[in-house]
Amino acid sequence: MHLATLARHTLSRGATPAATYALLARLGHQPFPCAEAVCLALDIPPAETARRLADCYDALLADPRPNSEVDTGELLEALGVFDVPKDLTATERAVVAHFLTAIDAMGGIRPGHHHGLQRWFTTGNLTTAYLSLVAARPMPRTGDPARYWATLVTAGELLATTLPSDRRITYALTHCRTRATRP
Repeated sequence: MHLATLARHTLSRGATPAATYALLARLGHQPFPCAEAVCLALDIPPAETARRLADCYDALLADPRPNSEVDTGELLEALGVFDVPKDLTATERAVVAHFLTAIDAMGGIRPGHHHGLQRWFTTGNLTTAYLSLVAARPMPRTGDPARYWATLVTAGELLATTLPSDRRITYALTHCRTRATRP
């Protein structure tokens, strides 16, 4: 059985991408083909699969430690290697563009927060991305608070048109409006 077919079958039975990777690796297959098979089974485009795996090849896939299949699968999942890209609508792309402007207006962002935002943009989880940006603040010396909060107001208004009944968005948007009116 082809590895991608086995990965697709395993995923269809409810296994996570990390567990699917671990199963393939425990069956004696090399790490790179296992990770590639999981990505292909998730319908991640081949070019994107190659890019993602190249980014983590040296650290995770080149020289596997014995009995590290589960850990490696979980790391690959945490890094976003198995994130399935969502085709964003024009409105969602506009929201992401506003998020990027807000990130610039922050004047700096923690690497972990940046990584999370990139994953949420890829998977289309824009509500979580918005809420995380609303919970953050611009840097005191390098940020532009007026632009940050105004941009998040605009992004929230657009996001609210795609999720009109989400109270979290409504509450966060009210918070951003309040912050945007402060000098």
